[in-house]
Amino acid sequence: MQGQRTGITCIRHTLCVINAIMWLIGCSVLGAGVWLRLAYGGYASLLQPYTAISADSLCLAAGIITFVLAFCGCCGSWFQSRCMLVTYFCLVLAVFALEVSAGAALFAFREQVGGSIANELRAGLREAGNHTTPGDDPVALSWHHLQQTFSCCGVAGPEDWHDSAAWPGKPWVPQSCCTSKYYHDEECGTRGWDSDGRPQHRWHSSGCYDAIRIWLVRRLHIIGMVALIVAFIQ
Repeated sequence: MQGQRTGITCIRHTLCVINAIMWLIGCSVLGAGVWLRLAYGGYASLLQPYTAISADSLCLAAGIITFVLAFCGCCGSWFQSRCMLVTYFCLVLAVFALEVSAGAALFAFREQVGGSIANELRAGLREAGNHTTPGDDPVALSWHHLQQTFSCCGVAGPEDWHDSAAWPGKPWVPQSCCTSKYYHDEECGTRGWDSDGRPQHRWHSSGCYDAIRIWLVRRLHIIGMVALIVAFIQ
């Protein structure tokens, strides 16, 4: 009987320590999610249907779930609270089912996601084209930051910015389409075409669609793998 009690006490303390560590990890991930939301929340405006799988949303969700699970597990094992332990195991089972479903779905549909990205980007580009300066609108600011980060221009190319509401009838592009060499040239966006109507080397020639699609599909693949691995461990 004494040995059985000792074994139960050891298991209880081990469970408490593990969940205390997980609670600290959950707090850290939650803090990272808040920081990402405050610092890079504007990017979500470019692809509204995929806001849920952005880095900040994933960190916030993972942090909250880990925080609640670890709290129930740690307190339940330490105080030997049957209610909290039952809640803990029910939540673990629910999270397990969600992780398996989400992981399988992400693996199955990761390639199909690319089909709708171009339409979402074009819709955001049209909205951004209504503003002459990036600071006028969060979508415009996100588009310009995107083009600078990925060294791209438009969805398929610079032609997507033609005849925007900000410069009707003009084959111009925003300043963020200019290469680093000509970025500080204030007239770069208005004189990047040669006499034959082709873009010169002043602008980024590739569109942003391929870069975004590859970036997003890779993250869907990683998210699916992580979800299945975590579910297996649980």
